[in-house]
Amino acid sequence: MASAYKSEIVGMLINSNWTSGWTENPDKIEKRIEAIPEGWYTISVYPPFWFAALEGGKMGKSLKGKELGKGISQRKDGLFQARFINRFGKRQTVYAKTMHEITKKLRDEQYEDERQLNVVDSNVTLDEWFDMWMDTCKKNCRDTTKHTYTIQYNRLREKLGWRKLTNLNLVIIQDAFNDLKTDASRRDCKALLVDMLNRAMESDLLNKNVALSAKTKIDNGEQEEKRVLTEDEIRLLLDVSKDGQLYPLFVVALHTGMRIGEITGLTWDCVDFRNGMIYVTKILCYLPNKGVAIYEFHPPKTKAGKRNIPMSKLVKETLLVQKKWHDKVSSRFAPRQGLENLVFTSKTNNPLHNTNIRESIDYLVDKINRQYPDVGFKRFTPHCLRHTFATNCIAKGMNPKTLQKLLGHNSLQMTMDLYCHVLDETLKEEMSTIAEMV
Repeated sequence: MASAYKSEIVGMLINSNWTSGWTENPDKIEKRIEAIPEGWYTISVYPPFWFAALEGGKMGKSLKGKELGKGISQRKDGLFQARFINRFGKRQTVYAKTMHEITKKLRDEQYEDERQLNVVDSNVTLDEWFDMWMDTCKKNCRDTTKHTYTIQYNRLREKLGWRKLTNLNLVIIQDAFNDLKTDASRRDCKALLVDMLNRAMESDLLNKNVALSAKTKIDNGEQEEKRVLTEDEIRLLLDVSKDGQLYPLFVVALHTGMRIGEITGLTWDCVDFRNGMIYVTKILCYLPNKGVAIYEFHPPKTKAGKRNIPMSKLVKETLLVQKKWHDKVSSRFAPRQGLENLVFTSKTNNPLHNTNIRESIDYLVDKINRQYPDVGFKRFTPHCLRHTFATNCIAKGMNPKTLQKLLGHNSLQMTMDLYCHVLDETLKEEMSTIAEMV
């Protein structure tokens, strides 16, 4: 084998997930690679092929103890057999009566596999491929991301999971998408399925990705605009929640634009009262696992997500009060290990997560509507608070680049795509200003 290819392959294998469980050292791997026939060391070949080549390094023997070749052996009944692992990661076995015949059969089968003549494994179901895709392609993803993928896939499992990959078509996939409740869920499921089937194509399990043409926008009529709290609604919300547990969280969210995961993951060491800054360095992720709530700190997904946000006077005053409250709670209830320094917790010093906050918001909205039946206060999600902050910033003339940094967006385009609709609301005011200048 050419040395350039050999060194490249050894490095690839040693550093890949396919060899993570091997006990062999690099020298042994190199020796086993030497046995691979010329012309079979194309880097683009699906990794299980290399796994197969290395796994098949054991020398088989005849009944008389004679060495027959790698992967070839003789059974007690005298029949010769040869085994190898194909590109799909499955063991293949061929049989013959003579040594000459078994050698030829093995060579033909390996050639067929190497030349991608057996392009499709017709027995793999979507459920089986999802498990393989998660174990290999998404092995290094966060646990919370894997959990999200599982939730999304479960929406398709009943209709598609049992079907073979090769039997999927656009009509079947579109029918499954049509059963989903919202365009958003259809978009999420399509993104998941497209990635799964793209990987299946790369692994030679499919010839075509039939999910690419599926439609996700099915709802007729105009899309409902994202909820933004008005100034009157903000005042009413803060007034009703003034003495409640979520009041400080509302203040921080409405005056910083932080994501809920960033707020629930905020720790006191990241609140700088002296310089009036909040340092966003992490998020708190919640992952239910067999009835047990697991919380983990993760860094922001992007470099832009790690940022510093100045505190307004109200935010600073609110957090000082929150510190006193939290010290009192901590003296009565021990925090979870590793979560001792959280700014926002429950009354029993447990972490907050999105579901807790949503339920509390729903309770507050119902309370407002009971006290003020003429208001008609509509429900909103925790993310609505971030959207309200951004919308108000644009409406009051904040430079979009400044807002981009405050929100932790990677690009200005992302910021404007989400919040530029505010410009339409202030169009007349802006035009009148221009008219005065002319």
